[in-house]
Amino acid sequence: MAEHNVTVESTLLALLSDKKYNTLRDILVTMNPSDIAAIFDELEEDRLPLLFRLLPKELAADTFVEMEPEAQELLIRGFSDSELKEVIDEMFVDDAVDIVEEMPANVVRRILAQADPEMRQSINEILRYPENSAGTIMTTEYISLRPSMTVEDAITRIRRTGVDKETIYTCYVTVDRRLVGVTTVKDLLLAKDDGTTIESIMEPNVISVTTHDDQEIVAQMFSKYNFMALPVVDNENRLVGIVTFDDAMDVMEDEATEDIEKMAAITPSDKTYLSMTPVEIWKNRIPWLMLLMVSATFTGMIISHFESALSKMVVLTAFIPMLMDTAGNSGSQASVTIIRGLSLNEIEFRDIFKVIWKEVRVAVLCGLSLAAVCFIKIYLVDNLLLGSFQEVQVSGVSIYLVIGVICATLSVTVLFAKVVGCALPLLAKKLGFDPTVMASPFITTIVDALSLLVYFGIASLCLPL
Repeated sequence: MAEHNVTVESTLLALLSDKKYNTLRDILVTMNPSDIAAIFDELEEDRLPLLFRLLPKELAADTFVEMEPEAQELLIRGFSDSELKEVIDEMFVDDAVDIVEEMPANVVRRILAQADPEMRQSINEILRYPENSAGTIMTTEYISLRPSMTVEDAITRIRRTGVDKETIYTCYVTVDRRLVGVTTVKDLLLAKDDGTTIESIMEPNVISVTTHDDQEIVAQMFSKYNFMALPVVDNENRLVGIVTFDDAMDVMEDEATEDIEKMAAITPSDKTYLSMTPVEIWKNRIPWLMLLMVSATFTGMIISHFESALSKMVVLTAFIPMLMDTAGNSGSQASVTIIRGLSLNEIEFRDIFKVIWKEVRVAVLCGLSLAAVCFIKIYLVDNLLLGSFQEVQVSGVSIYLVIGVICATLSVTVLFAKVVGCALPLLAKKLGFDPTVMASPFITTIVDALSLLVYFGIASLCLPL
């Protein structure tokens, strides 16, 4: 797709240089708004406004919605008031809200000034809802029917008002704005006759969300129930809007991106990577790096405490990185699996003992497998090939005992790492924290310290240190 966009972009720029505007317009009208937006986002600032003005009014609005905020702001600043009004009038309310949330205050004032009173009121109402709630991602443009309507009346209403609605397939049945049922265009078309009432074909048991429900929960409901749209009601069950599938997909993408960034110890950002400056990326990363650097001091303290013991058998030092890395990787595997299960509502806190017991059994299998491979590797490579155990032979300590200590430590640390990795996200969720902050970086720091304590503890018991 990227190569295709580059080819199309070069073609458009060549036509633009030759001032073949009619040909340019003919090409653009055949393209999807998302594809046009992807190309426009890569254009130089001086070329973007001219190409955008070649688009028909409806296509221009659809393309504008798909563009990055930086390109949108550039166009808005170059629009005349009439051009801005044309674009806004073609937008759905939820798309207009998304743009308003991304723009600086002076641009927002200009957008609201050009919006018609009804849209301006809808935008202001949606902006009043709490951040990341269902109310902030809904649209107020939906098809509403009355129970007493006939199928013929309903179809007539859809034809008359549907052109301004974001979706017309799912229709909501209300009485004094209270949601009492739902039906679809399919139900209307397959009704026995045109005189059939909506009340007789509607589904009265409607699944809905409230305006203050978390948007992530709303997105999960689309996945669970295979909805195309989901009604949003207030505390009195009055229908105030709907969330459509495309908005739910955006939420899923944003939440997944946020979780990945948190698990990688990066402060989440709304901007794309290429649109961020090095300073902005530095600000997102450096606090976590500093925190993790300081937390890693504990491992240094542990090594310093056992420095005299290590001096008596230096060969043990060579295996510290392997033990710490294996423990960290084992903990990360468990934590990422549990965090994903929590985000999908597959796992809850009450399952903690089931989860721990399962991870213990997994840890035993992983630990024994790793220990067996580790034993063979150390004996053949480190001992016979590299000769790392010569000082052990001179001291009279059994090589097999030293290797056994390393392998035993490996098994125990894998067990501890798996338990810590699965338990901490569950505990964080129970305490009201985001479980993703308990992912790889923090888990790794904790199990690094545990692995050293276990290593030196077993070595002190079994070896003459």
